[in-house]
Amino acid sequence: MAEKKTKKTTVKKETKKPEKTETIAKQEKPTTKSKYIEAVGRRKEAVARVRLYKDKPGFIINEKTINEYFPLEKYRKQVLDPLRLAEMENTFLVSVKVKGGGMTGQAEAIRLGISRCLVKIDEQKFKPMLRKKEFLTRNSRVVERKKFGLKKARKRPQWSKR
Repeated sequence: MAEKKTKKTTVKKETKKPEKTETIAKQEKPTTKSKYIEAVGRRKEAVARVRLYKDKPGFIINEKTINEYFPLEKYRKQVLDPLRLAEMENTFLVSVKVKGGGMTGQAEAIRLGISRCLVKIDEQKFKPMLRKKEFLTRNSRVVERKKFGLKKARKRPQWSKR
């Protein structure tokens, strides 16, 4: 048998340390109003990140229009309810990134996110009316997990005498 000899070589990477003058200049940012108001809404397994822009009216959900994303009217109505209640339906560009869950969970997560954004805009004006309609309440009900030995979360197998 022939023996092979291998050499191990080490390569050193040169790293440059950032200059301290650059980092000090970057830390001092002027405090101005941001371009958008952002909030997160959750329901069941759905999580929606909602942004309200003051540019032009519109509604975008995951790069689609609201009519493409929610073909059923009941989901569109559910999503737009907080804006209708606040009488600000055509004043914001609403951009939403939503994932997880089903259609109902996503629609209710978006509704909660929009409601939280409106409260950030004017808490005195919008919070009481949104609270009254329960748009600011996080619905924490989730599906109960299936337990071993059972058919579903609580359903037991049929009992047999013999």
